[in-house]
Amino acid sequence: MAIRNIRELGDPCLRKVCKEVKNVSLRTKILIEDMLDTMYEANGVGLAAPQVGILKRIVVIDVGEGPIVLINPEITDREGTQFDYEGCLSVPGKSGKVSRPEKVVCRAFDEEMNEFEIEGEGLLARAICHELDHLDGVVYVDRVEGELIDNEQLMMEDDEDEEA
Repeated sequence: MAIRNIRELGDPCLRKVCKEVKNVSLRTKILIEDMLDTMYEANGVGLAAPQVGILKRIVVIDVGEGPIVLINPEITDREGTQFDYEGCLSVPGKSGKVSRPEKVVCRAFDEEMNEFEIEGEGLLARAICHELDHLDGVVYVDRVEGELIDNEQLMMEDDEDEEA
C-alpha cells in the first residue's frame, strides 16, 4: 500500500480526541494497511491513526509477534507498574522515562468489527497504553518523568551497561 507522513509533536492533530469507528469501509481497511506499512517503514512498534492525520480510534501494534489491529480499543484492566524509556515516531530522536502498567487487558474490535480482548505484558502493555493515549490527544512527553534525552545518548548508556 502507501507510506503516510507521520505527524510530529506540534501538529494540532496529535492533540485531538479521535472519533469512534462505526463501520469498517474499504477506505478504513486501506488506512489500516497504510498504517502498518508506515509503522514498519519507520521501525516502530505502534502507530495510531492521528499520527498519520486521521482522527479515528484505530491503532496498529507489532512488538515482534505479528501485527495487531485495534479498533475502538479501551483498557478494561491494568496491573502492576513498569518504569522505562519510551519513544514515539511523532517525537523522533528522543526518549523519556514513563510509568505504565506491567499488564493490561484491552477490549477492541478487529477489521471485521468482531469484538475481542487482548492481554499484554511488558512491552506490549506499554505499546497498548502509549497508542491508546494518542487516541485521546495525549503524547508520551506529557507523561515523561524527568527530561527527554537524545536516543544517541540512550544508546551510549546501553553500551556502557553491556561493558560493565
